[in-house]
Amino acid sequence: MLVPVLLFCVGLVLLIKGGDWFVDGATGIARKFHLPELLIGATVVSIGTTLPEVMVSATSALEGIGDIAYGNAIGSVICNTSLIAAITIAVRPGKVNPKTLRLPVCFFFLAAVLYAAVAYLSGYFSRIIGIGLLCIFAAYMVMTVSQMRKNPEPQEDSEEKEEDMPLGRSVLMLVVGAALIAVGARLLVDNGTLIAQALGVPESVIALTFVALGTSLPELVTAITSLAKGHGALSLGNVIGANLFNLVLVSGMAVTLNPFNIPSESVLFGHPASLVLDIPVMFLVMLLLTVPALKKGKLYRGQGIALLLIYAAFCTVQFIM
Repeated sequence: MLVPVLLFCVGLVLLIKGGDWFVDGATGIARKFHLPELLIGATVVSIGTTLPEVMVSATSALEGIGDIAYGNAIGSVICNTSLIAAITIAVRPGKVNPKTLRLPVCFFFLAAVLYAAVAYLSGYFSRIIGIGLLCIFAAYMVMTVSQMRKNPEPQEDSEEKEEDMPLGRSVLMLVVGAALIAVGARLLVDNGTLIAQALGVPESVIALTFVALGTSLPELVTAITSLAKGHGALSLGNVIGANLFNLVLVSGMAVTLNPFNIPSESVLFGHPASLVLDIPVMFLVMLLLTVPALKKGKLYRGQGIALLLIYAAFCTVQFIM
């Protein structure tokens, strides 16, 4: 047990340092090309912080462990929204640009409706569905890059320009930060899972809670680091982009590699818990996060508190089922 605990701590250190460099690199790129931080967060940063989910779900799918691949994607969306975004909003609520937010939110709910339709109507994620999800990912990236070009950020003051780091250094920090985050998250997930199993936690619960939380740690580290550095828009964009990528990239890759059925190990009210609890909670927390932002252009501290309470209740139900 000592070795997993030590490796768990090493992973945490790598995550913290990687998150620091990753945010610095991403904001440096945003300033260099005068791009909105929210869009950078919803694309470049989201891909980097979603790497652990991609690796875990793809590996699980190839090994025939559909429960982990499926639960990790949905669990990560719930964790990103009702824990990570909730912390961001509760600590520093503020204004957002609805126009910048609209594209990733629309794509998320498009993917979520497709995902839910497959889960409720057939319960089987075929390779065609996986390819369809990957096509949604490709379409989102193309449209986002197009939007970035049409809506550059206004020129910075000359005083702030002097603080910009060279592009090469920004890219290097982004890449190295992403690598440290990926390695650190893997150490946390692998060794944290060993610790959880030693404590007698069931595999289905590990997938939706512990593994989801572990693979979402890059988003959490990025969110906290972004807040500390005053880049709240980057944090929010990262969460929304990562949620979309969990459905279209993480799940799409896993299903394409090895199709699987929805987990039926956990049952609630005579039906698979995923259909009764997990998918409805996923929609609930994303609606609670995005509707006020799109309608009012603002985030409220009450949203963050409500989301944190939902996450606490969700985890409690998972462990008592």
